Amino acid sequence: MATDVDAFLRRLARALRPRATRSAGVVLERLRAELPELWREEDLAPLALEETTAHVIAFLDVLEHDLDASRVQTPPIAIEVARGYARRGMPISKLLRAYRLGHVNLFQLIQAEVTRLTDDWELINAAGSRLITKGFEYVDHGSEEVVAAYQEERERRVQRRLLFTHEADRRIGTTLDTARTAQELADVGVDGFADLVTVDLFEYVLREDGPPPPTLRRVAQRSVPDGCPDDTVATGRVHTYPLRSEPARALATGQPLLRSMTPTDSPDAPGVHSAMLLPLQARGTTLGLAQFFRHGTAAPFDEDDLLLAGEIAARAAMSIDNARRYTQERSTALALQRSLLPRRPVQQAALETAARYLPSGSRTGVGGDWYDVIPLSGARVALVVGDVVGRGLHAAATMGRLRTAVRAFADIDLMPDELMTHLDDVVIRLQREEIGEDGETGATCLYAVYDPVSRMCSLASAGHVAPAVATPVNGSATDPVRRTVDFPEVPIGPPLGLGGLPFETAQFTLPEGSVLALFTDGLIRSRTRDVDDARTVLGKVLARAPESPEEICDRLLEALLPSRPADDVALLVARTRALDPAHVATLELPSDPAAVSGARKFTDDRLADWGLEELAFATELMVSELVTNAIRYGKSPVQLRLILESTLTCEVFDASSTSPHLRRARTLDEGGRGLLLVAQLAERWGTRHGREGKVIWAEQGLPTGRSGPLG
Repeated sequence: MATDVDAFLRRLARALRPRATRSAGVVLERLRAELPELWREEDLAPLALEETTAHVIAFLDVLEHDLDASRVQTPPIAIEVARGYARRGMPISKLLRAYRLGHVNLFQLIQAEVTRLTDDWELINAAGSRLITKGFEYVDHGSEEVVAAYQEERERRVQRRLLFTHEADRRIGTTLDTARTAQELADVGVDGFADLVTVDLFEYVLREDGPPPPTLRRVAQRSVPDGCPDDTVATGRVHTYPLRSEPARALATGQPLLRSMTPTDSPDAPGVHSAMLLPLQARGTTLGLAQFFRHGTAAPFDEDDLLLAGEIAARAAMSIDNARRYTQERSTALALQRSLLPRRPVQQAALETAARYLPSGSRTGVGGDWYDVIPLSGARVALVVGDVVGRGLHAAATMGRLRTAVRAFADIDLMPDELMTHLDDVVIRLQREEIGEDGETGATCLYAVYDPVSRMCSLASAGHVAPAVATPVNGSATDPVRRTVDFPEVPIGPPLGLGGLPFETAQFTLPEGSVLALFTDGLIRSRTRDVDDARTVLGKVLARAPESPEEICDRLLEALLPSRPADDVALLVARTRALDPAHVATLELPSDPAAVSGARKFTDDRLADWGLEELAFATELMVSELVTNAIRYGKSPVQLRLILESTLTCEVFDASSTSPHLRRARTLDEGGRGLLLVAQLAERWGTRHGREGKVIWAEQGLPTGRSGPLG
């Protein structure tokens, strides 16, 4: 009987072989009715007939040659189809169901052919039993190989996605630049994932004063180099999407969208058949839209692709938002920083100055470097350079507060070391006020005072680098090109904010035409150059620098900072002038009220020599009052000094440290009107304390058309 069954199955296989393709078509028609979703994959559906025909032929081979069905090779086309469905994310359960249903329908066709070839029920039953056995063996073996291929492809796909995600993490957000971050998203997207990627950002993301949505700017796009057409919107172009379009809907709802495209959907981009629209959202705000496209024979995007692209787009959106916030904060901090620095060179006669401020070029943000030039009494000028700890708005605001404090202390003519002590107290108070807040308060500062009368420079440092001093060769200003450069040994005190430690004032005389260069450490500190090497370069530039402080600043920055600095830089360059001794008149006075008349005559004579007779009356009154106060309330010695520069300054020195106060005299009071009179006659007046005593000074403007010897 077994021989009869084997012979019958061979006869059955030979009878069905010519109709293998037709039988496969019948199986597919039945399968299509039961599992219509399998035919939605347009590129895989045409392979279904080839796969089913291959299964029919393979099973007929098993019957005709009595092969072991558990060892027959599964048709390669079936393995390829399984891999294709794995790439598209179809569940393995649907694939196996299709596999079983297809073979059930095939066995039904074969069973119908059995009854057509014989009416021997015993043979029919035996053949049916054999068919079931071999069929299950074939299906089980084929299912195992199909599942293995499916799993292998899924694992490979997961691995590729992990690598893609890792690559996106590595390549997107490398800088705090919105346009570059968008371009990085486009570049990563076409690296084995999409054929074309475009990125649009709302104008307000790129600039604070940009128009509100829906105005967008195409900031990035990238396509594969094998013929995929570029989008019709050029990079850099401002555009909008139609109100009812799918991109507009995605932007309005904030929901990603997966769409299949027909030639009518993209007439300007032939071959593009699949797209993903991904709103770029960060911290609850929609920043723009990223679109991914595939064309040609590439497989359409699926839900897994949408999830993966959404994850990448979300990370890119966060980087873009970080870049936007950084740019806005940096712009605000830089605007605040620049607004708090001197707007233009301070007009004064003792020094010719020039300054530069360069913000940091790194992503750490704007720092708190600052400089200032402050005119003082007696034709003197203060030069200040400082550096606040920290970055951003906090550092810029702290810088403004410290600069204001320095000006206030300079206005009361404190010695450099005393000014540093008071400024240290200010920083300590700021620290106490800001406990628990973000940021820290600390700073370094260099404060120098130059006197053109004595050519003395007095300075104190609170943790700040010493200045560079370039003096003319042989102490002469006639050869301004050749200079000797030195970094004076300045006692450097602790940084501001430590408290309890003293500061010291260093003093040295400067020949006329000397150059002072004050700077923050960003000028000489870098990762690529040693500080000593930078000092050497700085010295060489100053030694051969031109007369103009403006040109000196440019040459120093060119030599020391060929690229954007890693730290903020403040640079202040000053060339000294000296006041002609003929424009300084000094008179030593005894502690005798009778000396007041001599002081008035001395003043009258000097004003006549200087051609300032029209100032004689007011000046004599001020000298009379100031000398009288010094003799009556001060201590010997008493000295009168007249200084002619851009103003006429009258100074009276005595050895007492007691300061007079301006007060309103009552009707019957005999005194109390002297300083009130001085305040009315002078443009400015004040008290300057020194180690040996004090100076009361008063300034008057020169008559119209007159300029001082330095101005």
